[in-house]
Amino acid sequence: MPHSVSLISTIAAGLGLALIFGFIAARMKLPSLVGYLFAGVLIGPFTPGFVADAAIASQLAEIGVMLLMFGVGLHFSLDDLLAVRKIAVPGAVVQMTVATALGMGLAHWWGWNLGGALVFGLSLSVASTVVLLRALESRGILDSANGRIAVGWLVVEDLAMVLVLVLLPPLGGWLSGQGEADANALWKTLGITLLQVGGFVALMLVVGRRFFPWVLWQVQRTGSRELFTLCVVSAAVGIAFGATALFGVSFALGAFFAGMVMRESEFSHRAAEESLPLRDAFAVLFFVSVGMLFDPWVIVERPLQVLAVVAIIVIGKSLAAAALVMAFRYPLNTALMVSASLAQIGEFSFILVAMGASLGLLPPEGQSLVLAGALISIALNQLVFKSVEPLQRWILARSALARKLEARDDPTAELPASTEEKYLSRQVVLVGYGRVGQRIAQALMANQLPFVVVEQNREVVERLRSQGLMAVSGDAAEPVVLVQAHIANARMLVIATPDTLNVRQMINTARTLNPAIEIVVRTHNEAEARLLESENAGKIFLGEEELAHSMTRHVLERSAIEQPPT
Repeated sequence: MPHSVSLISTIAAGLGLALIFGFIAARMKLPSLVGYLFAGVLIGPFTPGFVADAAIASQLAEIGVMLLMFGVGLHFSLDDLLAVRKIAVPGAVVQMTVATALGMGLAHWWGWNLGGALVFGLSLSVASTVVLLRALESRGILDSANGRIAVGWLVVEDLAMVLVLVLLPPLGGWLSGQGEADANALWKTLGITLLQVGGFVALMLVVGRRFFPWVLWQVQRTGSRELFTLCVVSAAVGIAFGATALFGVSFALGAFFAGMVMRESEFSHRAAEESLPLRDAFAVLFFVSVGMLFDPWVIVERPLQVLAVVAIIVIGKSLAAAALVMAFRYPLNTALMVSASLAQIGEFSFILVAMGASLGLLPPEGQSLVLAGALISIALNQLVFKSVEPLQRWILARSALARKLEARDDPTAELPASTEEKYLSRQVVLVGYGRVGQRIAQALMANQLPFVVVEQNREVVERLRSQGLMAVSGDAAEPVVLVQAHIANARMLVIATPDTLNVRQMINTARTLNPAIEIVVRTHNEAEARLLESENAGKIFLGEEELAHSMTRHVLERSAIEQPPT
């Protein structure tokens, strides 16, 4: 058997070096993905020694993107997507426009033509799927309101980039100044693309939501774990490939909708667990493949240009996103978290610059600059996320304007004056209105117990109020938000949000304003649960533990019923 097979050598070298340098990075208190990127640089064509197959690494990375987006879809319902549409759609469009304009202005200053400037600007405007998801998952906020806004924003960006990649070839001659654009052909291409994307989405939501959960159920009935895992992986990769081949949408978008329709199955959580090891392994290969594309000499030869590109990605995009989120009256924490999520670029940028180069639009140095900006922004992204909380405190402490914006007159940030007194005495303050929060609210309504919902998503708050329920928008970690929920008169604070970062702040604020309040906290992290219990934070419910208790109680009750009398 040959021992120089490029696929095996690429996987072995990529994963092996990623392990070594990821471990070194972790010991140096750096994000492990910095080590993965460095491993890719070492086995890339621009450094001496062993050179892995870049084409194979790129395809392996695409599988990682599919599996990651499939996993997100398994936890992301259509309702979650629609709940953030009012901020995600205009936010993504305006932010991409601002970032593209900044990139075009910089390229024009360098003397590039219109086509090169447009491709360059667009490549800086769209964030990386993999980097965003890894950052949100590592911080435990993927299922939070901020996480849902960031993911919805990303989905809109993906849809926009699908249109860009389809329209760029017909416009290539006109943008390069070597021909005229055919308006009829352009409108025809745009119409066909929109029909294809709409057809795919409709097919997945109408047919896929029934068919694929049924298939998963049939496979599960065989009792074979291998077949179940195979079904999950083949669904993720197969649907993503079919979506690209038949409907022209991206692999990432196809896999995301595959996960959304699989979520309708009662085995969706098991499907997420079964695909987790593969997702992690292929995500590592994604970062390795990014590192392989990078030529370190570009930093030496063009340091000021690289710095300008990184500034647009990390600062320009972030400021635009933060301003837009604040304009929609979301709290400063949400604005900073969303802007941190978008302060990097990735896979779509690589595809776009490669197409721009093949069409003769992008100068040779353009691809190197975009890749340098991608690698540096990806390496910095974890640090950007870590700076969100300190930056928020610094801004609010030193900026009167920021404090004014944070406390401005927002009709959803306080309860209506007509709120009945019964809601504001001995009520339950319910933080978070996700899947867990909704079930708690339904139980409270069924037992006619008063409650006030605190939720960061303004659209959710508006919908609850239209249904006659009491709700306020804002971050419950901010004292003013809990004050608006009348925490001083509440009997209980129920923290049902998966965002565990600010739980202690919520608890401290609640006990300061109401020392006798009872506190109930949801968590999925055993270490976090033990820490909260040691701090006497209240009644802690650990997801897996409560599930085990419920199942055990059912088993014991059934066994007692069926136990023959002695």
